[in-house]
Parts: sequence; structure tokens; C-alpha cells
Amino acid sequence: MIWYLIVLIGLAWLIQSILGFFQIRHFNKRYAEMRSMGRVAIGKRTGMFRAGTVVMFCIDKRNKILKASKMQGVTVFSRVKDLNGFEGKYLLKISEEDFQGIDKLTRLAIADALRSYDIISQGGELKVKKGWIDYLVPKKN
Repeated sequence: MIWYLIVLIGLAWLIQSILGFFQIRHFNKRYAEMRSMGRVAIGKRTGMFRAGTVVMFCIDKRNKILKASKMQGVTVFSRVKDLNGFEGKYLLKISEEDFQGIDKLTRLAIADALRSYDIISQGGELKVKKGWIDYLVPKKN
């Protein structure tokens, strides 16, 4: 009986890994498409028990948004979709009016994209946030 459970858990892990691979491949393909059009500002808002959100803004040399996309969801079935209403606006001049009809997680992801773009454009480096695994297994310096 225990072997069936172990095999079932292994199969579930394998299926999730395969589906996760396809999700990442889809994201990378959409990122490459946007990158071929211009620079891309990316923001994310992760959720442990709720939907995570990633937004991408393709911008030209004057920071005008050429295309906006987002990926939001809890499962490996979430895909990158167009985020309408931002094309033609300037990235650094997004106002509260532009956020009408946008959910809270997407707003937070957009704020992260603006913050990340500001840091990178000033020559800084983004700090990597610690994940739960980093707290369980601390790295030695």
C-alpha cells in the first residue's frame, strides 16, 4: 500500500514538473517576442496561497509602452495574456486612472515593475528576496 502512495506522489511530481516546463517555455517565448520589439520592464507579485502575478511592459526608447502582458494564476496552467489599456502610455507616467478595472495583485506587480525599472535605469542592482528554502537551508558565506 505504501508503495502505491510513493509511486502516486512521484507521478504527481513528474506531471507537475512537465507542465511547469511548458509554462516557463511559454513565458520565455512571449518574453522573447516582446524583447524583439524593445526593452521589457518586468514586475511580479508572488502569492503563497493565492494567485501570483507577473507583468511585462515592452517599452521604446522614450519609455512609451508598446505592449503590456500579464500572467496570473495559482497553477501551472496559467498563461501570458495581453494586459489592455496601457499601450501608448508612458511607463513612468502611469496614473491611478490607468488602474481602473485592474485587480490588486496586478497593481502590486505593476508597482514592482516601475520600482525595478527605476533601480535598473539608475544603474543599481535588484536585490533577490529570500525564499522559504533559503530560511530552511541557510547558505554559508
